[in-house]
Amino acid sequence: MKNLVKEAVLIALGLFLLGICIKKGINDFKDKDRVVSVKGLAEIEVPANKVTWPLMFKDLGDDLPSLYTNINAKNNAIVNFLKSKGISEKEITIAAPEIIDMEAERYASNPRPPFRYNVTSVITVTSDKVDKIRGMMREQSELLKQGIALTGGDYRYNVTYDFTKLNDVKPQMIENATKNARLAAEKFAKDSDSKLGKIKRANQGQFSIDNRDANTPYIKSIRVVTTVDYYLED
Repeated sequence: MKNLVKEAVLIALGLFLLGICIKKGINDFKDKDRVVSVKGLAEIEVPANKVTWPLMFKDLGDDLPSLYTNINAKNNAIVNFLKSKGISEKEITIAAPEIIDMEAERYASNPRPPFRYNVTSVITVTSDKVDKIRGMMREQSELLKQGIALTGGDYRYNVTYDFTKLNDVKPQMIENATKNARLAAEKFAKDSDSKLGKIKRANQGQFSIDNRDANTPYIKSIRVVTTVDYYLED
């Protein structure tokens, strides 16, 4: 008889514990569906550390040998100007001249253009001396004294600024973006009378590098948005 009572107590205790485990499992399963998805933004401004400066000029004429002589003389003058300002030879690239034969153009206008050949020459400076190059752009009028008029307005030869050290700022930006996402999730949990649980899923997002604005392309704005899903608990 005592054994039967003992067995009954054990069975009852086992069923009680099993019920608790089942209830906890059901609650945990329900909590798995309670998720908040938040985004965290991190944004910084940094100066560009690389500049590409195309110096482009055009020459017109009817005699190709004379044009080549003029082009070479002007190229040499531009290179000397750059070197005198502290630009090294490895930072300078001289492209082959681009020649347009106006008489060979299919849609050449009538009457005949005043000059047969239109020659474009481009010398490109690629450097990490961003501030120095920006200063030299203001001094390029010195070339006018030598009869060299640099031409602008062609989208192919715009000055471009880049930031190439993204890996240096990535870790801190990801950390800040994740912190901002957690703050948003904690606020949501508090407003919904819940507690913030563990992370279910996290997506770093893509980094973007853009000009701060149209007037300061040498200042870059870097952004990253992380998306984090948190479990909510009672």
